[in-house]
Amino acid sequence: MIENLSNLERAEMLKNMVTNCAVGGSRDDSRDYGSIRMGFMRDSEINKKLPLFIKTCRNLQEIWGFIKPKFDHYHERREFIRKEFDPLLAMLEAVARSPGDDSVTAAVARINSSYVQETWQKALERRASDPEGAITAARTLLESVCKHILDGAGVTYDDSTDLPKLYGLTSRQLNLSPSQHTEQLFKQILGGCQTVVEGLGALRNRHSDAHGKGAAGVRPAPRHAELAVNLAGTMATFLLQTWEARKNS
Repeated sequence: MIENLSNLERAEMLKNMVTNCAVGGSRDDSRDYGSIRMGFMRDSEINKKLPLFIKTCRNLQEIWGFIKPKFDHYHERREFIRKEFDPLLAMLEAVARSPGDDSVTAAVARINSSYVQETWQKALERRASDPEGAITAARTLLESVCKHILDGAGVTYDDSTDLPKLYGLTSRQLNLSPSQHTEQLFKQILGGCQTVVEGLGALRNRHSDAHGKGAAGVRPAPRHAELAVNLAGTMATFLLQTWEARKNS
């Protein structure tokens, strides 16, 4: 099911369908081609990188009608399609993998919570295609990690407790609250962490898909989602590593 594929996987699938058609393969109309094409055209960021001939060809029959008279040889068609898809694939590959993705994924995997792992994957996959959803998932990730640590430490909290308060309880449990330190440098760094968490909570309230928006509502761009997800992932990793270190000691 293409609904379960990432945007990068969909783009590769679209490229393969078009290439197969261009070198004499099946030209039967494909619902997958139409579904992927329309989904990409509705996404403002992806649309900018989508090959023009994909935008103008609504099905594989039209792809064949476009490319057959344009190039006589298969290798010319393959090279043309490769070059046309390169900008889109490069963008999606950059979004799909940031430098910290693997380390966060490894840290999240160690807590053996399918819900937390699924939340992190949602945040990763939605950065380009659904920035609002990615921001929501980023905050949910931090909330879930804080609750995991508090549950393990036997600290009670209300289900309605918001992220800043959850982080406050967690940071005190891990000795990460600025007020628990006297060294100014540590106080400054830990205060910055607290500010990041509070900012993520506010960003989610204002620019995620968790609340309705009026006419003046502003939609976040993929770069905003990228920042939110990276910050949430970094903080989640730091909290989990600190929790593991305290348990081991």
